[in-house]
Amino acid sequence: MCTIVLSFSPGSAWPLLFGANRDERLDRTWDAPGRHWPDRPAVVGGRDRLAGGSWLALNDSGVVAGVMNRVGSLGPASGKRSRGELPLLALEHATASDAARAIGNLDAGAWRSFNMVVADRSSAYFISGLGYATPEIRALEPGTHMAATTEPDDMSIPRIGRHLPRFREAERPMPPDWSNWTRLLSDRSLPAGSELNIPPRAGFGTCSSSVIGLPADPAAAASWSFAGGAPDRAGYAEVDLSAA
Repeated sequence: MCTIVLSFSPGSAWPLLFGANRDERLDRTWDAPGRHWPDRPAVVGGRDRLAGGSWLALNDSGVVAGVMNRVGSLGPASGKRSRGELPLLALEHATASDAARAIGNLDAGAWRSFNMVVADRSSAYFISGLGYATPEIRALEPGTHMAATTEPDDMSIPRIGRHLPRFREAERPMPPDWSNWTRLLSDRSLPAGSELNIPPRAGFGTCSSSVIGLPADPAAAASWSFAGGAPDRAGYAEVDLSAA
């Protein structure tokens, strides 16, 4: 499973802080965040080479969208569209509220079950597609939230039960200094099943990590630091968000 952590604080200097660890088969190839889609020049995201979509992306309007599988739905399935399409569809919109509304109007049965987080400086949403009907949308209140394969802030998930209190207790980062979060996202300490940074097991593990910040001033530059591998091994580097 992947993990998303979000700190939403309207009115602060950095109203949106967004962290994500991607857990995947280690032989599934991908490209680091960039402007990979010629038909979507305003979108920066990591690209899955197998299906061409993204697990996490940001557009020039300041909307962030990340997707995860729900419990029991790891990997592709015959007859289903790639969940990597969903962030790209969300980022056709200039606000998180419009993006959430658009995803909420889709036929959830076209994809295997999924969770999404869509957010900007003004609002944040958790969206769950259950494999039938239309996706369910809920607004996230200001504060710090974490999601994986079930509902947000589900303390029965070992990694959330262990680490969400740590994120809530930590001082909010002030990008480009992300150290208060990257040390938590890099944690692979036991017990097994509660790690945020999953060590390789049977060809599966944490293959990348991101932290994204949106400043209050829409004219100011966003911050995205990316680890192109297990974050405790690869370390984080700034992503070039220029339109060039």
